[in-house]
Amino acid sequence: MSKHNIPGAALITGASSGIGATYADRLARRGHDLVLVARDTARLEALAARLKAETGVKIDVVTADLTQKADLARVEARLRDDATIDILINNAGVSVAGAFVDQDLDRVESMIQLNIVSVTRLAHAAARAFAARDRGAIVNISSVVGLAPELQLAVYGATKAYVTYFTQTLRLQLSPNIQLQAVLPGATRTEIWDRSGSGGADKLDPAMLMEVDDLVDAALAGFDQGELVTIPSLPDPADFAAYDAARTKLLPNLSRNRPAERYKVSEPA
Repeated sequence: MSKHNIPGAALITGASSGIGATYADRLARRGHDLVLVARDTARLEALAARLKAETGVKIDVVTADLTQKADLARVEARLRDDATIDILINNAGVSVAGAFVDQDLDRVESMIQLNIVSVTRLAHAAARAFAARDRGAIVNISSVVGLAPELQLAVYGATKAYVTYFTQTLRLQLSPNIQLQAVLPGATRTEIWDRSGSGGADKLDPAMLMEVDDLVDAALAGFDQGELVTIPSLPDPADFAAYDAARTKLLPNLSRNRPAERYKVSEPA
């Protein structure tokens, strides 16, 4: 599957539709057994039946709501205890439309639980299991929104900024034999638009909207090339490299024992 030739099964969250279901299709066709996780049992079972018939791989279905502690704990345990799983596709996520002051805070809290807490806990379970075997891959689905506060998706964007930062930091801490990838889609034709309350993907400029098959195929190509951060629509990877270089240029001066000169207040005469 990649430069590390990861052989095992893949656990995919949010696997009943959209990006997760497309990853399931592509990974099954690459010969990987699957553990499919989502809330919609009927959809999961229909997808599993089709992929089993078309590819012959082994597929287990796990019905779980990752915003619920008990369900999340069951999926964590599967990652810890199932030594056949070598790949985690941390895909489940949700958005909430509207300006922050107008949003329902219970929905916002549930979004944080799914987009941050579940991603973190599942990655932790996978990282520990993979570290013990010194192999594996963790793919975290982030978003370009996390790079662009100008898009004004205050909490959703912040959750995705977390996912990207989290993935980059894991790369510094885990063995090079454990592959890390943050995938940063732009606008993609999935059900997240309807569920967010934004009115659906069809309201978007078609020039900005990527089809889900193209998105996942590009993400897997980036994975095969060993990319840590994959932005499927970005034509020139040097642009992100320059962005990252500008960030790292700040590092020597982010923590010093004196304030910068511009913050020094003149003594009164």
